[in-house]
Amino acid sequence: MNLLFAWRYFKAPKSTNAINLISWISITAIAVGTAALIIVLSVFNGFEHLVKGLYSDFYADVQIRPSKGKLFTVRYQQLQAIQQLQGVQQVSTALEEKALLVHGDYQAIVFLKGVANNYEAVIPYGKHLLPGSKQQLGTVDQPNLIVGAGVQNAIGGNTSNIDGSIEPYVIYLPNKEAKQLDAASMLSSNVQLTGAFMIQQEFDDKYAFTNIDFLQYILRYSDSTFSTVEIKLQPSANSEAIIKKIRNIVGEQVTIQTRYQQNQSLYSVMQMEKWVIYGILSLILVVAAFNMIGALTMLVLEKQRDITLLQAIGASAGAIRNIFVSAGFFIAGLGAGIGMLLAYLILILQLQFKLVKLQGGSFLIDYYPVRLLATDFLLVSATLITIALLASWIPATKASKQAMQLKSA
Repeated sequence: MNLLFAWRYFKAPKSTNAINLISWISITAIAVGTAALIIVLSVFNGFEHLVKGLYSDFYADVQIRPSKGKLFTVRYQQLQAIQQLQGVQQVSTALEEKALLVHGDYQAIVFLKGVANNYEAVIPYGKHLLPGSKQQLGTVDQPNLIVGAGVQNAIGGNTSNIDGSIEPYVIYLPNKEAKQLDAASMLSSNVQLTGAFMIQQEFDDKYAFTNIDFLQYILRYSDSTFSTVEIKLQPSANSEAIIKKIRNIVGEQVTIQTRYQQNQSLYSVMQMEKWVIYGILSLILVVAAFNMIGALTMLVLEKQRDITLLQAIGASAGAIRNIFVSAGFFIAGLGAGIGMLLAYLILILQLQFKLVKLQGGSFLIDYYPVRLLATDFLLVSATLITIALLASWIPATKASKQAMQLKSA
């Protein structure tokens, strides 16, 4: 009944066109605000999904590392026990050390990461290899390197001389047994550049991969000494439950983290940015609410005689208030429906045809990524319901308190 009154009041002719005009301005403002909010949230979802995808190609689902220092010891039996846990898909190991990579007159400081043969099954960095690259990490006697694109540029490497450079590549590593750190005391070895990867600048300018046997050998570490143990979980696995079981196997002297915990600051900043943008764009809806207050206030003045008649036939103050609250919800609902439909169409077009491009040519993609989530539509709907209720309540309450004034002819 309330919605019926609200619909009749909305479409019925008014004594002045200003009421209709303000109502449609409110609907338009709500539609624009709703569409903008959903589109921007979807773009943030797209970028967040893209970044998380890149990080998932460099960070394991679960990582074990020493709580103190850079190295720790994990026995073969412990690795096997972890591998046999339900929900664990693959276990690999890595050893990391800072090194100097020299190629002729070029040199670069790199984080040299020695990885096991099955490392690709845990961290799929191979799908980011540049054309001309070979995913070969070599052996103890003939070590190979796969470097980030930034490292490749810094040392003068390119796809034409990958696996065939005239100038040798030499890797220098610190000697833990040396009494002083100088060029003469450093450990060195010739290496062959076989590939380069491009994930994102943070990794591309920093890392180089080789085989773990070579790094353990040149640094004189045992074959059970690692910097990290990387674990890939099955999609349906409970990471927290598995972490508890892993701790029972390896003990308390290690740190075990999920991918989110390894990059907690990044994910926290991304979420904060999304909520800040949500708050700023919600102000558009608040501005639209002021228009709605004006439209409903003028509607109350327009329908004073109707309000008096309703009071005369026994309508309570609450019933009259609900009629005008419903009118506010009708305006907000019509604007929200138009805005959501508009946003959905724009986002579908962007997904299909990549209409809006990113400026510059240094990105992994050349268009704005978008990702539609039902939770965004629910969040915007809840926001609109709250704003519509608050905006409608003031004029609706004023209408419910209007004194009955019937005049006889």
